[in-house]
Amino acid sequence: MDNLQKYVDNYLKYCQMQKRLDEKTLRAYRTDLAQFCKYTQSADVLGITPEILENFFADLHQRYKPKTVKRKIASLKALFHYFEYKDLVIQNPFNKVRIKFREPVLLPKTIPLYHVETFLSTLYQQTSTAKTAYQRRNALRDCAVIELLFATGMRISELCSLHTDDLNLQDRTILIYGKGSKERKVQIGNDDVISALKKYQNDFEKEIQNCGYFFANQKGRRLSEQSVRRMINKYTSLAAIDLHITPHMFRHTFATSLLEADVDIRYIQEILGHSSITVTEIYTHVAMSKQRDILTTKHPRKDFKI
Repeated sequence: MDNLQKYVDNYLKYCQMQKRLDEKTLRAYRTDLAQFCKYTQSADVLGITPEILENFFADLHQRYKPKTVKRKIASLKALFHYFEYKDLVIQNPFNKVRIKFREPVLLPKTIPLYHVETFLSTLYQQTSTAKTAYQRRNALRDCAVIELLFATGMRISELCSLHTDDLNLQDRTILIYGKGSKERKVQIGNDDVISALKKYQNDFEKEIQNCGYFFANQKGRRLSEQSVRRMINKYTSLAAIDLHITPHMFRHTFATSLLEADVDIRYIQEILGHSSITVTEIYTHVAMSKQRDILTTKHPRKDFKI
């Protein structure tokens, strides 16, 4: 395994230094490839045969969901392309392996808009009824976090990675660094969202300066993704909403709401930072109010005189 592990380590350095992959992608590659090294127990790269790959894939299918298996196979496939590029293998074993399996289409889960309104109302209520300054400041920041998630459809990782100079509240724009270090600029269109962000920024000015990130905790450290998840669970409970809400559901709700409002799907793709339109098209399956409107007003049955 030493020989294989050595080449895997070289590949990961290549991904970091030359391909300039982000840390999240590198972490996934590291995990996936370490799992393969452990499985094979092979001392030589040339000892990896198509049969070994097929058995490994079969083992993955027994343990993981199709989406995870697909990612792990992609990580391994990229490794063997690198081996080909470096002439470390005579023949790529992937060339002799057929990979075909159905990945179930899981529709994105959205939050009913009346729940979003209740959630936000509960947040703002907490800022006015907080018993301590500490609770009030937390509520103020939490308002800004949820308002921005819902106003832009950004990912929680993107939100927690925002630096102080990524937001320009004067011209109401936000620079977002998405997957693969791709930049996109999104406009903030709502006055209440801008107001919430400005109030938070003024109140947390010291903490923001201390950590360099826009969203901070009261200790002056960057707000973590886990903290946001805990916060959402807290306010879901306070608002008596009988639904498990995740940060990503605000993104799904944002996209679906725009689609139902007849916004062109390519604009939605650009705002969300999707590299492919096929990723954005998943939302066409959940735009139920638009579907209801079409079937109510356009279906010929409405004109029958029976």
